[in-house]
Amino acid sequence: MNSTVFAPWDDPQAKPLIQFRNVSKRFGAFTAIDNLSLDIYEREFFALLGPSGCGKTTMMRMLAGFETPTEGHILLSGQDIDPIPPNKRAVNMMFQSYALFPHLSIWENIAFGLRRDRMPKAELEARVEEMLRLTRLEQFARRKPHQISGGQRQRVALARSLAKAPKLLLLDEPLGALDKKLRQDTQFELMDIQEKTGTTFVIVTHDQEEAMTVASRVAVMDQGKLMQVATPDRIYETPNSVYVADFIGDVNIIEGRATAQGDESYRIDWAEGQPPLTASSPTSLSNGQGCHLAIRPEKVTISAERPAEAINAIQGKVHDIAYLGNLSTYHVELANGTIIKAQTANTRRISRRSFTWEDPVWLSWTATAAVLLEN
Repeated sequence: MNSTVFAPWDDPQAKPLIQFRNVSKRFGAFTAIDNLSLDIYEREFFALLGPSGCGKTTMMRMLAGFETPTEGHILLSGQDIDPIPPNKRAVNMMFQSYALFPHLSIWENIAFGLRRDRMPKAELEARVEEMLRLTRLEQFARRKPHQISGGQRQRVALARSLAKAPKLLLLDEPLGALDKKLRQDTQFELMDIQEKTGTTFVIVTHDQEEAMTVASRVAVMDQGKLMQVATPDRIYETPNSVYVADFIGDVNIIEGRATAQGDESYRIDWAEGQPPLTASSPTSLSNGQGCHLAIRPEKVTISAERPAEAINAIQGKVHDIAYLGNLSTYHVELANGTIIKAQTANTRRISRRSFTWEDPVWLSWTATAAVLLEN
């Protein structure tokens, strides 16, 4: 994004491009979307994230016009789009299968929708060339889909979807068919193209890493409801529930009871024979209230001795080590059998591991490292 921070959702004057207003969708007795309200703004790259069956694809199909809400309304630029058929909406959808025409060249594939709309020849040719440039496919224009790679086919599908200059582009698991390395490269290409065109993108994915990489905001869904809608950094650093904390990235969840001890500070009693933990949180909890502490492994320090200054320090022994090249994750078993993960960055080549299996170690973290969540 440019130097001014792009955050229309924080601007009370900004008008949303898409508004879900109390939308429910039922299939027989099954509720796929449950009284959901959501605003998406122009130029956003918005991600719907959640496990299979959470309702994210149903939301997208309603935006495209393949499904209609059972209750509530969906507005696009202030207009109720429920009665508008899919082909008349300023919305385009790109499927995981790409659905390219095998007998047509890349050029003709991109031109297909424009021809159907009877766009004048000169304008059509200029538009196709512009899309080829945007997706860096100029030298493949005369080839057929089977003569190019999966990543290139994906870009053809994108070029074809953007050719008609939709206000909104829907992407359903668009990178699902690509291998990990190619997926990562393509994510950055998608972000680049989205920024250049200024089209609003809504992507459906169950891949949290993908959502966190590409999106301006992420909606984490579960069973037809929005659990949290926020920027990727807020979702990661300040999840609003155990579900969101657990769904995004790696996390340690410790269950306990909170007792207030001064300004926004809480003592957490969590296990027999273990010292209480300290956490600070703006959430007000009543004394003795059940709570969860969510701590990211990278915020947990592992050491041989108990750090003198540590606010939270617990002892255990190394149960397992996962070496991921740039990171090592230590699974440390506490006396009561709880496993806590601590992550360290491998800045130097490993000649000898600092800790090995069964080693006694101390885990420590600051009062603000953990997110305190109500039950």
